[in-house]
Amino acid sequence: MTDKKSSLSEVREHIDSIDQQIQKLISERAGWAQEVARVKGEGLSAIDYYRPEREAHVLRMVVDRNDGPLSDTEMVRLFREIMSSCLAQEDPLKVGFLGPEGTFSEQAVRKHFGHAAYGLPLGSIEEVFQEVAAGHADFGVVPVENSGQGMIQVTLDMFLTSDATICGEVELRVHQCLHSLQGQLESIKRVYAHAQSLQQCKTWLRINLPGVECIAVSSNAEAARLARHADDAGAIAGETAGRVYGLKTVAQAIEDRADNTTRFLVIGRSLFPPSGNDRTSLLITVNDKPGALYHVLKPFAEHDISLNRIESRPAHSGKWQYAFFIDVSGHINDEPMQAALSEMGEAAAQVRVLGSYPVALP
Repeated sequence: MTDKKSSLSEVREHIDSIDQQIQKLISERAGWAQEVARVKGEGLSAIDYYRPEREAHVLRMVVDRNDGPLSDTEMVRLFREIMSSCLAQEDPLKVGFLGPEGTFSEQAVRKHFGHAAYGLPLGSIEEVFQEVAAGHADFGVVPVENSGQGMIQVTLDMFLTSDATICGEVELRVHQCLHSLQGQLESIKRVYAHAQSLQQCKTWLRINLPGVECIAVSSNAEAARLARHADDAGAIAGETAGRVYGLKTVAQAIEDRADNTTRFLVIGRSLFPPSGNDRTSLLITVNDKPGALYHVLKPFAEHDISLNRIESRPAHSGKWQYAFFIDVSGHINDEPMQAALSEMGEAAAQVRVLGSYPVALP
């Protein structure tokens, strides 16, 4: 027994020693971050220091070095928080997201920018774009696609009228929970949730709450806020929202798909240099002639550029005219990308680069 206690004591002393070293190195890193600020000059804000391509490169090296036992996701999360705190020493980044507090959009903000960033909860996706354009937010985070329900059309439509650029992407594994004040399934007569979440959980709802009224609201956090004022209401939301609004969890992981994941875009006002593993988003309108879309896409194939995604939306330029949102692998500054764009010729009526940004990390 004595030997075991002695052994445990030695292990704890060793952990304490490592903690001291870690703390010392973090402080040293923060000091060098201050040196970066001094080199760049006084009077600059956090957005002048923030470089998503540099952060992506650093975090990829973290993944490459990782030999466990912590997962790549956990190691990236830890280093993201260190980088976030170092960046925020002078002036934290202001990041708009679809609020209120507790939404999956806020989780995406924390995953990408860390908890030292200042989150701005806003009332709609449109408002996130507006606050970024006005300079009230340095960046915004908006949902663009769900693995089961497809594209979020309001986000795509905003790019038709907004000058926002895409600076990054975040993939967030989404676990939906059912919450209520009572914490009992039989007491629920109506369910509040974002329309996307209602779709993601429709099979579970049909089996477990048949005939219950489902009411779509602006966000899952708003659903939780409404449910806390009614004994007979439930809310579909993440664990965070349930905790923030004082609800009891009735059921967990009620999403119909086990791989339920939402992709978010980070929007800003600038284009950034290549990170080494990038994606480029384009907004292209085509002339109304046979084979126009084929001639727009053909140069990508000829220059070995992978097409990741293509979506069409009604353009604002005229009736029955459509714009194509296209995601391709690579950065806009890459020579093959420049060559492909130049070879589209008259097939494309308009080409707008929405952004070139690092591919999402774990």
